[in-house]
Amino acid sequence: MTEQLTRVFGIRHHGPGSARSLRAALDEFEPDAILIEGPGDADSLVALASSGDMRPPVALLAYATTEPAKAAFWPFAVFSPEWQALQWAARHDIPAQFCDLSAAHALASADRTRGGGDPLERLAAAAGYDDAERWWDAVVESSSDSASFEAITEAMTQLRETSTIDQPTLVREAQMRQVMRRVLKAGATRLAVVCGAWHAPALNGALGPAAPDARLLKGLPKVKTSLTWVPWTHSRLSAASGYGAGITSPGWYHHLFTQTDKPIDRWLTKVARVLRTQDLPVSSAHVIESVRLTETLAAMRSRPLAGLAEVTDATRAVLCDGDEVVLEFVTERMVVGEELGRVPDETPTVPLDADLRSKIRSLRLKQETSAKKLDLDLRRNNDLAKSRLLHRLSLIGIGWGTVIDSEVRNMGTFRETWSLRWQPDYAVSIVEASMWGTTVEAAAEAKVLHAAGESAVTLGELTALLEKTLVADLAGALPELLARVETAAALDQDVVHLLAAVPPLTRTMRYGDVRGTDTTALTHVSDSMLIRIAAGMATAVTNLDDDSATELRTLVDDAHAAIMTRDDTVASERWMSTLESISNRDDVHGVLVGRFVRLLRDAGRISEPSSATRLSRALSIGSKPAAKAAWVEGFLGGSGLLLVHDRELLRLLDEWVGNLVEQDFTDILPLLRRTFGSFDTGERHAVGQAVRSPGETRRARAVDRDPERGRIAIRTVAEILGVS
Repeated sequence: MTEQLTRVFGIRHHGPGSARSLRAALDEFEPDAILIEGPGDADSLVALASSGDMRPPVALLAYATTEPAKAAFWPFAVFSPEWQALQWAARHDIPAQFCDLSAAHALASADRTRGGGDPLERLAAAAGYDDAERWWDAVVESSSDSASFEAITEAMTQLRETSTIDQPTLVREAQMRQVMRRVLKAGATRLAVVCGAWHAPALNGALGPAAPDARLLKGLPKVKTSLTWVPWTHSRLSAASGYGAGITSPGWYHHLFTQTDKPIDRWLTKVARVLRTQDLPVSSAHVIESVRLTETLAAMRSRPLAGLAEVTDATRAVLCDGDEVVLEFVTERMVVGEELGRVPDETPTVPLDADLRSKIRSLRLKQETSAKKLDLDLRRNNDLAKSRLLHRLSLIGIGWGTVIDSEVRNMGTFRETWSLRWQPDYAVSIVEASMWGTTVEAAAEAKVLHAAGESAVTLGELTALLEKTLVADLAGALPELLARVETAAALDQDVVHLLAAVPPLTRTMRYGDVRGTDTTALTHVSDSMLIRIAAGMATAVTNLDDDSATELRTLVDDAHAAIMTRDDTVASERWMSTLESISNRDDVHGVLVGRFVRLLRDAGRISEPSSATRLSRALSIGSKPAAKAAWVEGFLGGSGLLLVHDRELLRLLDEWVGNLVEQDFTDILPLLRRTFGSFDTGERHAVGQAVRSPGETRRARAVDRDPERGRIAIRTVAEILGVS
């Protein structure tokens, strides 16, 4: 009978030193079967790991079939020991499988976190390190000697003797031993087990009877799951991403594993190259000096080889000239990195994902994790198709693209600019969205109609949804959505809701011209809404407090901008007449009356002298200072050019402020700050210069003056206007 040998290799997840040592140890041991810590129900996916189209970083994704949001990832990088074990098995044509609890059990558990804590903290402290990551980096990852798996297992054994092992860890280790028993019983004679170092003592040596382990595993909760491979990124391997087994420097570890010849020299050369792309003056002399400093620091710290700490210190001092901002850029770009992996086309996936992949290929889009700008000309078929795809993805909760020129797009031009950034977590979002349909278009249409059918949906939300539906070209959802908008508009008598619905509805009408979509049915809806707004506005503006009046002013501004872009004289006249009738009332909040007068003045419905007269009347004796300040805020808020060009208005405002008593000035100061703070810097300076110009805006006042009080007032006004 052939003697059976089992070797347990306790590794550090995502450790390049562990990966190198494991590869060498497997060459020496020559196993005929390999077990790897990972979900046991993912064995059917092992063969894909050897595909030429598979490029790490990648991750195993498991999700509950009936509840896709309940998901878990098992990431792998090229420097992960588990990945190297899979590759070794494929090269030597020996079976490899996972031995941890299945994803079906892991996802059913309320606590899916890995137990055991971080045992390396205690070892690091014993060695004089205050950080376990730096200790492991120094003694294993940056060491020229192969890690001793026996020594690691012995150290973990000592730690476990004085530690409390939690229940999830005990259950997982029972599962690993059961799998080991099955593989040995099936005929394996040289079994290699690759697991986290913390588990190695529990798997090493004689396995003992199976009954206790079977009892631990009996009755575990379970859910139906689906598993697949998905692309992953280095940044998602970092501890900062929230990944429980994360590391601080995946980009650095990738470099250590792939660049074995002069890794420090090559790393600092790459840092210099990256800094030069930012137009920073980094020369070859800088690189040479930083290498020397790195080696010197390692010698001073009694390190066998320089590690990340020494490289970082040298980078900061020499290449970054002590600039922490530049160093942070290097850390983000290189130490962490944003490498995106790739999976083969034959990887199992939901139909929605297959449809998305097909469209991405046909449109020649690239899934990149760094933000990329995409300019589209909607008159080109390919660009229009890209726009529609990105809008549809947004509707189903996949925010790959964000429009970054919405103010231009809203004007109905043919240009659209996006910022694209792919996130690995979208793999789960795609699975979740698959409940709505098997293609991106079908899923988006179903999601839109579902949202439109919610009982609590408002008219404003419906029109916003209609706008998104149109730009996404969801013709199948448009008729039903239009009918719901029309019904909601006919039933909703709330002027606030109607005003909120005007801008998206108007933009939707304009999109018809740009995208070749027939939106004539919207004109009737828009006109009927405007009629009801005109009829109900008089009541809606009555008896409002400060917050309600400010909110209504914002809605009026947005509706006004939308209506004036319609190029419809009937609609414009109806709207302006409504504003005109309210602007003459004395029982309306000042912030609204001031704004209505400003809009009418800008549209030429009120002359410049008339608007000056209205401002003078609003600032006259009889009203409280706060009410006057609200009128000014409504009239001037958002733009100070009016005061720059109309010196009479500026004179009236200047006189009013100058005549305020101390208490009144103190009371209205916050309102004035808010008003003038809304002007841009150039406008504030121009207003300040105009105020300081002698004889232009001030008239001499026959009043007693206190020079000292005057200087204090001037300084205060200068601060408000932003004039030094």
